[in-house]
Amino acid sequence: MLGVMRGTPDPQLAMLSSLSAEELIPAGHPIRRIRTVVDAVLGGLDDEFDAMYAASGRPSVPPETLLKATVLMALYSIRSERAFCERLNYDLLFKWFLDLPIDAKAFDATTFTKNRQRLLDHEIADRFFAGVVSQAKLRRYVSSEHFSVDGTLLEAWASHKSFQPKDRSGPKPPPGRNAEVDFHGQRRTNETHASTTDPEARMARKSFATAAKLSYAGHLLMEHRNALIVDIELTEATGYAERDTALEMLRRLPPTKRRRTVAGDKAYDTRGFVAALRELHITPHLAPNTTRQRSTIDGRTTRHEGHAISQRIRKRIEEPFGWIKTIAGGRKLRYIGRQRNRAWFLLSGAVYNILRIAALDATPA
Repeated sequence: MLGVMRGTPDPQLAMLSSLSAEELIPAGHPIRRIRTVVDAVLGGLDDEFDAMYAASGRPSVPPETLLKATVLMALYSIRSERAFCERLNYDLLFKWFLDLPIDAKAFDATTFTKNRQRLLDHEIADRFFAGVVSQAKLRRYVSSEHFSVDGTLLEAWASHKSFQPKDRSGPKPPPGRNAEVDFHGQRRTNETHASTTDPEARMARKSFATAAKLSYAGHLLMEHRNALIVDIELTEATGYAERDTALEMLRRLPPTKRRRTVAGDKAYDTRGFVAALRELHITPHLAPNTTRQRSTIDGRTTRHEGHAISQRIRKRIEEPFGWIKTIAGGRKLRYIGRQRNRAWFLLSGAVYNILRIAALDATPA
């Protein structure tokens, strides 16, 4: 009989242990404040969750667990559902967050992925994001008067080689898994070409100095009190989507008798956008664009101290964009199609807000 190594616990005593995951998470760990906010949001979605369950049939992953898992995937930069299910096997913090016992088995990756589709079918991502914003409003963390808008490009899950002529008139791609293709001299536009992998993705570039990539356009509306996201949207990268979607998000704001302001960069300084803002009784605190044109923002707006304050605070809108692209893994999107990527984008924005709310809750008044 082989000897037992010194320091090795008795396996029989380990089997009788009553230790729970609750005892292993430190009392001051930030994940506890995050879980408090998440549980409050999920509590307001009980009616929607009841509608998602059938009276009979095979038991599935509860939608509350699916949403909590999505929060963990964004917080800990987990790229795929399969990687999450693998980590759930040994990470006790994950099991505690999902209200699972220590000895519970991880979800099957295929079943887990298919169940997440229900979040798209029932528009739970929109309701979850709205619930998070409501929690911020209940705490009086959100301004109802001063906002910033901005947009960015998110690279689609499709390659340049999939960007083929819509009428299939081009040359056939060479055989092979990753064959070399030369596009030099070919005129390829969104009007004549489309991706065979993701037809909704469009070729776009951030500026003339950068390369064009198949992308979607992400848009944020941020309030100025604590830099929280109050609205979020993902659209096709049409080139005009930033201004059009910004107006759409501003129209969705609840009505108020007070005059609002909205800040933005030089790309929003156009005659049509400024006129639309004034029709909504919103003061445009935009950065004047005098590079190739005369700015539509004159001294009547820029002379006020509020314009300078809005221009200083609006730069904080880059923080959620940076977090979504790096920590949440959105620099290159992981799904195909606007609907699935939009749901992921809304959930990632909601998780960013949850982090901000948890940090503000911990800040002394």
